[in-house]
Amino acid sequence: MKLNKKIALGVAAGVAAVSGAANAAIDTTAVTSALTEAGSAVAVVGAAVLVVIVGTKVFKWVARAL
Repeated sequence: MKLNKKIALGVAAGVAAVSGAANAAIDTTAVTSALTEAGSAVAVVGAAVLVVIVGTKVFKWVARAL
């Protein structure tokens, strides 16, 4: 019975130590700024691809009309 109490006490101490570390403050500003910058770059590339696609369609449409 004493061994079970020691094990339970050890488990409780381990859980308390882990839960304290799990609730530690994490600085996410670097990740957030990197994602924001990447989002801007992706928007520029996407706009360029859209311009190429639309330009191709318009060129084909005008060429077919002539």
